Amino acid sequence: MPVTLVKARTCKQVSSCAEAVELWCGGYGRADADDDGIPCENVCPTKELVDELRQQIGC
Repeated sequence: MPVTLVKARTCKQVSSCAEAVELWCGGYGRADADDDGIPCENVCPTKELVDELRQQIGC
């Protein structure tokens, strides 16, 4: 499944962890500002969820 471009441009604009992961995979490096592997921690609670979503979208 290819990465889908999201409309959001920052973490404050995403509404789900899936959208945050897509944003991060699309090149928005600031999504994971603390470099812990979890983008947009306002919507992504765990690295496990992030890893699962990355696998699903092929990132």
